[in-house]
Amino acid sequence: MIFCMAPASQREWAQVVTYGYTLREWRRFFQMTTTLWLRISSVISFIFAAGHALGGLKYWSPMGENPVLDSMRTVRFDTMGANRSYLDFYLGFGHSLTVFLAMQAILLWQLATLARAGAPSVRPMIAVIALGVAIGGVIAWRFLFPLPAAFSLLLVASLVAAFVVAH
Repeated sequence: MIFCMAPASQREWAQVVTYGYTLREWRRFFQMTTTLWLRISSVISFIFAAGHALGGLKYWSPMGENPVLDSMRTVRFDTMGANRSYLDFYLGFGHSLTVFLAMQAILLWQLATLARAGAPSVRPMIAVIALGVAIGGVIAWRFLFPLPAAFSLLLVASLVAAFVVAH
């Protein structure tokens, strides 16, 4: 028969729960800096941009070919000296958003470099970007579909983490 004795002190319980490592050792192992969180945010934004670019490479509709998509292609009008269709506007806005997301990824990477010198000084910029991404995520959830909203949520979470550790 095997007997298991419970640890007698709170310190011994802490050793059991943390697999023998002290809480200080765990914190050092999992220490995340502002720079690291901003790099993670940059990668998330880049993946978001790449997905958006790949999704815009062809004319598509989640519901397949339909009369609305046909009308978007065929109805043309003159505006500001150019002849465009609604599909032109739709694709143009999509490509513009892809460029914005790529620019955001680059700026987040550069902001991570600035955070090495002084993390508290980049907090206002992190806050503005996080707020903008959060509002964009709400718009995506309300008017588009869940995948861009999920990317926005993930990006906001990493930006909030960067903001919190930049003290």
